[in-house]
Amino acid sequence: MKKVYFLQTCDTCKRIMKDLNLEGFEKQEIKSNPITEDQLEEMRALAPSYEALFNKRARLYKSMDLKNQNLDEAGYRKYLLEQYTFLKRPVFMVGDEIFIGNSKKVIEKVKEKIG
Repeated sequence: MKKVYFLQTCDTCKRIMKDLNLEGFEKQEIKSNPITEDQLEEMRALAPSYEALFNKRARLYKSMDLKNQNLDEAGYRKYLLEQYTFLKRPVFMVGDEIFIGNSKKVIEKVKEKIG
């Protein structure tokens, strides 16, 4: 499986995707086509936790004061399904590996994996 979850309005996502050879990848824009419960479970099966998939830099995270709510895994899961902005992006799924976020280290690993 080769899939990427991204946000079309995110300049960082666009730049990263432009730099990578995404031929053969299924691309899902998460605002117009939100992730489903099954897709989230598929990501979670490869990720260390729901928290690892969660974007704590989202404006909504700060405005909802979620950092002071001691979220558990069920809480992270709930918010990931409710609001696209909480998914740390982009998320690349390649075979049985997942690459979450836009740090240089993560993107270098994606580049190595897809060649």
